[in-house]
Amino acid sequence: MEWALSLLLNHPEVLEKARIEIDEHVGHDRLMDEADLAHLPYLRSILNETLRMYPPAPLLVPHESSEECLVGGFRIPRGTMLSVNMWAIQNDPKLWPDPRKFRPERFDNPEGARDGFKLLPFGYGRRSCPGEGLALKVVGLALGSLIQCFEWQVVGGKMVDMTEGTGFTIPKARPLEVTCRPRPSMLRHLSEI
Repeated sequence: MEWALSLLLNHPEVLEKARIEIDEHVGHDRLMDEADLAHLPYLRSILNETLRMYPPAPLLVPHESSEECLVGGFRIPRGTMLSVNMWAIQNDPKLWPDPRKFRPERFDNPEGARDGFKLLPFGYGRRSCPGEGLALKVVGLALGSLIQCFEWQVVGGKMVDMTEGTGFTIPKARPLEVTCRPRPSMLRHLSEI
């Protein structure tokens, strides 16, 4: 959430495009709900691009090779423990043009999001994260609701610092500091909560 909101604040045109999509589909007469997520492809593209750039954890759970194979010209013997650097794959300029640029439009084709094992924020296959579906729904609904209900501004009016901290889960080096105010069209709904 923090990375996604940080990226949106540094790219106000993307934030506005997401707000327009939510306003056109959901409107101002109600708060968005889980059923709306399937009809908000640009919001999903924002989530995919955020997870590509800042995955929940940089390394996948270790795997063991079931048989001898070649990977990148290296012979991997059967029984070798393998650590996949997902961050490196998802930020590889050979796979992603301008990988450090935030461009949700990369995911305009939601069916191709995992083509060639390029986007792996939750792993892949039998050992992928069982919480992927829940995480995408919760973060999508929370981020969409924040976009729908509030106007956001960075404290001090500067760009958000996107420096990565150290740790297993790639935290931000400096926490996000923002101010928000309710959108006038949403005041009635927010007062009912």
